[in-house]
Amino acid sequence: MLITAKYVFPITSEPILDGAVLVREDRIADIGDLNSLRLRYPDEDVEDFGMAAIMPGLIDLHTRLEKSVLRGVVADKPYSEWIMAVLDRSIQLEQSDWYDSAILGGLDALSSGITTVVDITSTGAAGRAAQELGLRGVIYREVGAMDKMRVDYAMHSAQRDINRWKEDFDPERITVGIAPAAIYANHPSVFQRVTDIAIRDDLPVAMRLAGSREEYNFVMYGSSMFAVDNMDEEVRGYVEIPPWLPFGVTPVRYALNWGAFDAPNVLLIHAVHVTDEDIKKLREFDVAICTCPSANAKLGMGVAPLSQFLKAGLRVGFGTDSPAATESTDMLSEMRMGQLLHRASDTSRFITSQEILELATIGGAKALRQEDKIGSLEVGKLADIIAVDLSASHQSLDQNPISALVSTCTASDVLMTMIGGKTLYEKNNWHVNVEVAKNIARVIEIRAKLKA
Repeated sequence: MLITAKYVFPITSEPILDGAVLVREDRIADIGDLNSLRLRYPDEDVEDFGMAAIMPGLIDLHTRLEKSVLRGVVADKPYSEWIMAVLDRSIQLEQSDWYDSAILGGLDALSSGITTVVDITSTGAAGRAAQELGLRGVIYREVGAMDKMRVDYAMHSAQRDINRWKEDFDPERITVGIAPAAIYANHPSVFQRVTDIAIRDDLPVAMRLAGSREEYNFVMYGSSMFAVDNMDEEVRGYVEIPPWLPFGVTPVRYALNWGAFDAPNVLLIHAVHVTDEDIKKLREFDVAICTCPSANAKLGMGVAPLSQFLKAGLRVGFGTDSPAATESTDMLSEMRMGQLLHRASDTSRFITSQEILELATIGGAKALRQEDKIGSLEVGKLADIIAVDLSASHQSLDQNPISALVSTCTASDVLMTMIGGKTLYEKNNWHVNVEVAKNIARVIEIRAKLKA
């Protein structure tokens, strides 16, 4: 099949005017201008999306699909208050609730042009939803224990789940990894244990680190809302006597001291509050970065130093973060927010629309070490392709169509989402093995429970 539109954005090469992509089975077989491809493949069916852009699927480096049902439930709070409120609301949800919520998040992702999701979960709901919906993804089993005496049990449980997930999920689409819980919810030895398992079993590692000022103060000074007096067993279910004291170092240096970056494939999420020395160390250990502009802004976490990451040569991409924070899973809006925030906060380096688009596609693929398979439109790569409508753009498309995409498009402009050569979404229609109406009705029931 030939997929064509006014513009084709291969990402790793120049945009093609009146271009087309040839899809054979699950791969990209050819790419070029439509007239040439029609001459070469006269018997191929043609699907024309008109005044649109054909481009690789978007790669969401950090989302929490199972938190989708919590959209708007905890609003207008700074990060530390928000995370505690989300934990309190989460207690009301059952295992089946998490799965239905993750299905909703997966449907949102498909309709937003996201073809690869990266999710940290302790329930596995995100992985089961991705498996059912046909999404590509990296699903990390979160593991944490504040009491040193409970670390062995926590690691054993995580290993058991990882082994089961590997059997349950399609390895061609879904990679299973491991993720230590946040610093303020973890005994430090967990970081080294995670690294040991990752090296032994060849697992990718993800960790949320240096995201908020509260976390920074907690590690550096022991004084923030995450301080030990807020984590007693009666209130939070944590140990009565916490296992640490202030360390006097940055969160990155703290994690480094416990071997957190020794595994060969580590993704660090947020990295807002980092020093120049931290960035040098991250580069030294070849740690990839996921920055989440919308969530960081909405929760008052700050702005990650994206320009410094790029200057240092780090592998960087975007994440939408938890829908409970941002109320959406919209990578196109995330791209625009990222561009505006970083242009405003760092006037020494003007980040272009092309660079922003690369971060959401090939940048994310490089961060996952999957750039040989996804992230750009190239012959031989997997046919993870989307079409985005540009007809409503107020910009002059012939001058800079990529700027029009980044500056004006949202999830509502996505016309088609294809993963591995299979069209899973076409404008308000899903071609998935899920009863969408039934799922929406179930989510409404769950939200009523939360309201009660």
